[in-house]
Amino acid sequence: MESQWSDAAAERLIEDYDRHGIGRDLALRVYTSRLLGRDPRLVLHGGGNTSVKTIQRDMLGDEVAVLCVKGSGWDMAEIEPAGLPAVRLEPLRRLRSRERLSDEEMVNFQRINLLDANSPNPSVETLLHAFLPAKFVDHTHSTAVLSLADQPDGGALCRDVFGRRMGLVPYIMPGFALAKKASEVYEADPAVEGLILLKHGIFAFGETAREAYERMIAMVGLAERRIAQGRSPVFAARGLPPRLAEPEAIAPIIRGACSIEDPKIAGAFARLILEFRTGDAIRAYVDGADLGRYATAGVATPDHTIRTKNYPLIVPPPDAGNLAGFKAAVQSAVAGFVADYSLYFARQNATQGVAKRELDPMPRVVLVPGVGLFGLGRSAKDAAIAADIAEGTIATVTGAEAIGRFESLPEADLFDMEYWSLEQAKLGKGEAKRLAGQIAVITGGGGTIGAATARLLAREGAEIAVLDRDPAAAAAVAKSIGGAALGLACDVTDPQSVKDAFAAVCGAFGGMDVVVSNAGAAWQGKIGEVEDAVLRRSFELNFFGHQTVAQEAVRIMRQQGTGGALLFNVSKQAINPGADFGPYGLPKAATLFLMRQYALDYGAEGIRANAVNADRIRSGLLTEDMIRSRAAARGVGEAEYLAGNLLRREVTAEDVAQAFLYHALALKTTADVTTVDGGNINAILR
Repeated sequence: MESQWSDAAAERLIEDYDRHGIGRDLALRVYTSRLLGRDPRLVLHGGGNTSVKTIQRDMLGDEVAVLCVKGSGWDMAEIEPAGLPAVRLEPLRRLRSRERLSDEEMVNFQRINLLDANSPNPSVETLLHAFLPAKFVDHTHSTAVLSLADQPDGGALCRDVFGRRMGLVPYIMPGFALAKKASEVYEADPAVEGLILLKHGIFAFGETAREAYERMIAMVGLAERRIAQGRSPVFAARGLPPRLAEPEAIAPIIRGACSIEDPKIAGAFARLILEFRTGDAIRAYVDGADLGRYATAGVATPDHTIRTKNYPLIVPPPDAGNLAGFKAAVQSAVAGFVADYSLYFARQNATQGVAKRELDPMPRVVLVPGVGLFGLGRSAKDAAIAADIAEGTIATVTGAEAIGRFESLPEADLFDMEYWSLEQAKLGKGEAKRLAGQIAVITGGGGTIGAATARLLAREGAEIAVLDRDPAAAAAVAKSIGGAALGLACDVTDPQSVKDAFAAVCGAFGGMDVVVSNAGAAWQGKIGEVEDAVLRRSFELNFFGHQTVAQEAVRIMRQQGTGGALLFNVSKQAINPGADFGPYGLPKAATLFLMRQYALDYGAEGIRANAVNADRIRSGLLTEDMIRSRAAARGVGEAEYLAGNLLRREVTAEDVAQAFLYHALALKTTADVTTVDGGNINAILR
């Protein structure tokens, strides 16, 4: 590991912040925090923390000695000055003389000493930073350092590598007790450049930002060189089937097995999003013959347990010729994982003075020999975080096994961290959105109705895949949604194109729950005179396209085993044929009955099929030219034509999107047609 310090970059940031009234100390603290936070070998997703002791003015204009320390919820990789709340330093230091301090007292004391009451909660390790005298203090969970510290003889190994340059602190849960112990270790030898917290991480400090940062890099470099000495392949490989299934084929199986059905609401599942990872290091790890030992030994640092639980789920290698057998094995493995988690909770909860409530027992990392790993989470972001931490754990365990034997903390310590209220608060729990954990696919997503539907479902928490024959249009809509939204090319008249697009969705998110079959186009002509080719083209898109999409969606939904929603855009023409619109209306009418057939054939498996009947919407189907010509034929303006319904209101694409959202949420409605047209008495259902 090499220093990334740049005098020029540091000075640019100092100058930029100076224009906003931010002092040099805090600017440099931001600079080196980002250097640390952007290296996944040091920090992952909110882990680690940094601080600087400086002078700021309070509301009365008085100069006050403060500790600017990373605030809860901030990520060092993108931290700003607001993410380093200022806490009065002297009151914090006076706590050093106390014998004990509860977590609640600690949090309260830190908050009442904030210079700005609107600041986030200071880090749970604030007191450790305060009790150390150095101006700049850095803390990371370096994978290389943990490879040394996560050993049965981690203390002796660290002493051998770092000598007297680093103090050694035994494992203590973060908070007041750890802060006192760390300061005692420092005071026993004030010449140390930092501290190794066994089974936890590393602290480095200095009188300048650069000194503290480069001490961290130097110590990590020593650890890296030690675990690289005489290194040979670490894991003996296991046997694998001759032909392994692809990740997109097994993802829906894993995702379905890791979903929890609500016992109070039929068809309601708490679903998870999947993030797939593979590569040489991952494959060497998951293909190891001794995977069951080292992969389930515990987390690399206790900070990770809230994201990944204490260990991953391990499933058998998937034989491409026997996915049914793989599915049964995965379901059995998940059931065992859940049962073991509940027993672990019961064992440890019995020792607590205050009974706790069991958390969701589903795994957050799944290891698949021969394939790779999946991170799981309630959103694509959470799944990616779990996958990142799993990769970091692999690096730590691989390094540890190269020089010895990986050893994590005892179960009781891991339970204390997983169920610690201050640790759980990092997850920022709030009320879940209605489609959280669900994956929605919208065909014709580049058009007006498709785009409006995609954006609405995204706002309700769904992960979105926008499919369109025009890849640029699909990409533009996905970009407007942001986050992990996908924009994919897909021609629904080409079965292979649909298979490829759906495989990409499964590869990206793990499956699908809501499929809005929206792609279509309007052909006109008198039915007795229209060319056969025109009618066939319309049927290919407006009927067979829906069938191809629904058929592939049902195959994936059945692999998941958690139901789903097939939603069809059938339009008014399916119910009320218009003059010269037979080429469009006939396949749409067939699609209406296609929807009902899916409802009939797959309702017992929880797959709902519903349709939306919309009329006079500005979209790819009703083009501006069509609106102008129809309005002219009726002798009215375009706006009057569009509002030519019983309510005298123009119906928008967003109104149609609301109907699709309704059906995505309506767990006990199937074979239904919802009309969105402002009232057309000729198109009512009889």
